[in-house]
Amino acid sequence: MTSQVSSAAEQADSAVVGEQRAPAGESSKDVRRLDRVIIRFAGDSGDGMQLTGDRFTSETASFGNDLSTLPNFPAEIRAPAGTLPGVSSFQLHFADHDILTPGDAPNVLVAMNPAALKANIADVPRGAEVIVNTDEFTKRAMSKVGYAESPLEDGSLDGYHVHPVPLTTLTVEALKEFDLSRKEAERSKNMFALGLLSWMYHRPTEGTEKFLKAKFAKKPEIMKANLTAFHAGWNFGETTEDFAVSYEVAPAATAFPVGTYRNISGNLALSYGLIAASRQADLPLYLGSYPITPASDILHELSRHKNFGVRTFQAEDEIAGIGAALGAAFGGSLAVTTTSGPGVALKSETIGLAVSLELPLLVVDIQRGGPSTGLPTKTEQADLLQAMYGRNGEAPVPVVAPCTPADCFDAAIEAARIAVTYRTPVLLLSDGYLANGSEPWRIPEVDELPDLRVQFASGPNHTLDDGTEVFWPYKRDPQTLARPWAIPGTPGLEHRIGGIEKQDGTGNISYDPANHDFMVRTRQAKIDGIEVPDIEVDDANGDARTLVLGWGSTYGPITAAVRRLRGAGESIAQAHLRHLNPFPRNLGEVLGRYDKVVIPEMNLGQLATLIRAKYLVDAHSYNQVNGMPFKAEQLATALKEAIDG
Repeated sequence: MTSQVSSAAEQADSAVVGEQRAPAGESSKDVRRLDRVIIRFAGDSGDGMQLTGDRFTSETASFGNDLSTLPNFPAEIRAPAGTLPGVSSFQLHFADHDILTPGDAPNVLVAMNPAALKANIADVPRGAEVIVNTDEFTKRAMSKVGYAESPLEDGSLDGYHVHPVPLTTLTVEALKEFDLSRKEAERSKNMFALGLLSWMYHRPTEGTEKFLKAKFAKKPEIMKANLTAFHAGWNFGETTEDFAVSYEVAPAATAFPVGTYRNISGNLALSYGLIAASRQADLPLYLGSYPITPASDILHELSRHKNFGVRTFQAEDEIAGIGAALGAAFGGSLAVTTTSGPGVALKSETIGLAVSLELPLLVVDIQRGGPSTGLPTKTEQADLLQAMYGRNGEAPVPVVAPCTPADCFDAAIEAARIAVTYRTPVLLLSDGYLANGSEPWRIPEVDELPDLRVQFASGPNHTLDDGTEVFWPYKRDPQTLARPWAIPGTPGLEHRIGGIEKQDGTGNISYDPANHDFMVRTRQAKIDGIEVPDIEVDDANGDARTLVLGWGSTYGPITAAVRRLRGAGESIAQAHLRHLNPFPRNLGEVLGRYDKVVIPEMNLGQLATLIRAKYLVDAHSYNQVNGMPFKAEQLATALKEAIDG
């Protein structure tokens, strides 16, 4: 091992002497063409695995591949170094064709320490490539995770193509000319790994170089060190004998419609969707929010866009956040509050108040594992019933769910359309998988976006028997049943507001039983009457007897599983719900066409419960609640069993 480390260090050192940049032109090594690759970077939460994955993803997107990512964060802010709870990973699936998931199992695992290897090796299929940072495989580090002997020497990795690389030593050696301590130099080992993988898969380097120059512009020594480590990793791949082959994945030229594309995560797409909705509605955007994983990125992003009339308020708690947002809605803003499942529970009374006041309010729930504090960094779909019924009294709320990271943009606009048109709070259910995952997104033209402009009340809308003209705050639009939106301070539009039941029309406080019954039924009728598109069914041959129905982030795994089954000659239909309250009007008719309906969910069968109750359909629930998204092969197996049934 010592001679191997020494030789590798010499190769890295010689590769970075002189001009500190990656070589251009053709590689002298063999190049193999692949149609797709799944890579997983794994290490301590302080090893920069998310940054490494983000940069590799950005370069892959600029190259033109279709891609899908799965960041996986530890829940602890800073778990003890080298322990299993502290492992952070980033998985990227990229291809020369249309793909839908971050992949079931990595073709390449980059393990920065023994904990990363142990936490991830079970997911890696035999024959895959494993790149291991041998410098971290000390007796102490291995004992922390239960390795009695080194897995690099005991034969347990014999079924894999293992590349032992002393990443830390190589990085420190490459940076020996810089005035950095060893600890400071070691921090750049993720850039060395990124350079190596960039060489291995022919990724562009210009974007990463620009990123590092911008990120460390005020720290030129650190910037030069990271660039040098990045180039050293590239050159090490080119010069070492351990990597005899590099791989090429061509751009996915036929996978995308014509347009301008960028890589985007779900939370970023949702943020942009909210800004676009506010511009299309010609309303200022107001976010009242309390930081909570995995929703905080929306607050961070929107705070950067004051130039678009965005105001963000970081409240002291969840209740204050939604209270401020509801006040902004009363004042005429497109009001939003963002949270995760525990925060929705705290906001429930104010959501009920918004139902009573009948004001537009977007409640964005980035679902995570629960109950209580639960799994802050893991994904789940278990807030659906809370969204439907998690309020006192009869308080119906529309529910919208995006299906991919890029679809979060459109879902935000759709939620805003419903809110401002029907004067109602709307719950938008994303989740951790969509929020942190990313994919290519075609930037829409402005004229493709819907017109969301609203007319505020401007004067009296009712004539009394004596001819007096007055303003009735609960006099409804006959089509939408929406009440007028009256901006405070508008002369002549003074009216009562509050949580106690209103008299129909006038808005005066009323304890009359018949009036309460009427108002409850009217609010329900307003939600039931919301216009939503019919659900579309993908039934390739029209002869399927089994329908798989999904919602939210299960779209990618379900679609990938359906493709596998059809490729094997099976006939199966697929439909996916964006609107969960109200359901599309044709959903009952669609469900009635099939002998079997299978509903995969990352919960214990919440949508299946709703479908059974409303349509009396014996829907089969297939579920998991392990904090991870479904795998395509797993779903394909379950759906095949349902077909064979």
